[in-house]
Amino acid sequence: MTNYEQPHISPDFTINDIHKIREWNAERRKEITEEEASADTSQAAMRMMERIERARINLSVRAT
Repeated sequence: MTNYEQPHISPDFTINDIHKIREWNAERRKEITEEEASADTSQAAMRMMERIERARINLSVRAT
């Protein structure tokens, strides 16, 4: 997959940021197969699940 520069996201995360992300994602997926897109989505989901789990652990440590 070709590397496309990630869009700049504002600190307020506006609707324009969502549009930028969608355009960026569509552009970077133009030249990949369905299998590559599926693998990319799975990898991103795993990274997000890891971040959520780390945040959950951090919150539980703070609560004790």
